[in-house]
Amino acid sequence: MAPRRTTAKTADEIREAREAKLTELSGRLEGAVGRLVSGEDWAAAIRFATRFRSRSFANTLLIFAQHQDAYEQGRVSEPFPSYVAGFKQWRTLGRQVTKGQTGYMIYAPVTARFATTNPADAESWRRLDRGEKARPGEVVRSKMVGVKPAYVWDVSQTSGEPVPERPRPVLLAGEAPAGLWEGLAAQVRERGFTLADAPDAPDAAALDGANGVTDFGARTVQVRADMDDAARVKTLAHELAHIELGHEDRRPDGLHRGIGEVEAESVALMVCASFGLDSTDYTIPYVAGWSSQVTGSSPMEVIRATGERARMTSLAILDELPEAPVGDGDPPGLDRATSAERPRERSGAKRAAPVTARPAAGPVEVREPAAVVGW
Repeated sequence: MAPRRTTAKTADEIREAREAKLTELSGRLEGAVGRLVSGEDWAAAIRFATRFRSRSFANTLLIFAQHQDAYEQGRVSEPFPSYVAGFKQWRTLGRQVTKGQTGYMIYAPVTARFATTNPADAESWRRLDRGEKARPGEVVRSKMVGVKPAYVWDVSQTSGEPVPERPRPVLLAGEAPAGLWEGLAAQVRERGFTLADAPDAPDAAALDGANGVTDFGARTVQVRADMDDAARVKTLAHELAHIELGHEDRRPDGLHRGIGEVEAESVALMVCASFGLDSTDYTIPYVAGWSSQVTGSSPMEVIRATGERARMTSLAILDELPEAPVGDGDPPGLDRATSAERPRERSGAKRAAPVTARPAAGPVEVREPAAVVGW
């Protein structure tokens, strides 16, 4: 019997296959972004992204769109994904991908090692070849140099050991999560702002019709006192987001006012949802044409950047709060540090670094209107 002949792919063929998959991903992402046509759709996308904070906003949309397709085709039983992980990550949790289940293609980072003797000099870093060791006295760091297609599967596409469920917080109507106001207020003060006492802002009339006001010139934050605790803590998260996002620094660079409000409200939605607080009664009205009016950027670029900025800013705020009771999309028990997928394996997305920049003082005042979210 003649031996079986195998044909190894060339480097060019591998590269072309990867580029084809990246092109397919780009098309899928564009389709998912195209569905965000109203404020309600945007709010729904942000609330969904809250459940998958360990993934980039782009990957969140890709997971959502592909899971919806799988649900319509009858391949999964639930319309929304719950936990997603890579092929081998599921194996570390004692679960196997069910035969015939197709993974959801997402973007994964491609990293490389760089070395230098002078880390402060950006031009001094040199890329190390695979297996190459640093020279004596050099500092080595890994940096992202590109993206590649990778695959993840929802828990409903796997079988095996039960996945422990996180306890879900239950809040009474109008009640704020315990400690959330105090945690947000502490961050406002750490950023150099004074949180005004309730008597200084008894109602919306005292704030010229706003629910909350951030005055960057006076370095003060005010939240009206005549709202339920849930509404007040959501408003405080919104005002903190204006500070964390550096909106007063970005306005001279052409920050669109509608984008600024959508960003701040998106952060507030993500922070509150992470603590089980449903803030959907205060929805995000669509700011007509906000994405198309940004000079030099396409609507898709703006939506991607806005969603990712909101996610990263939410992570930065959540990092300084007690642990959020709602999960981040990783299966409970998964340790990314020890179960990271290897380069030739299907890898998950890398968690983005938190926002660390702090805005400087300036004569700018940002308000959250009482009736609508606009500037």
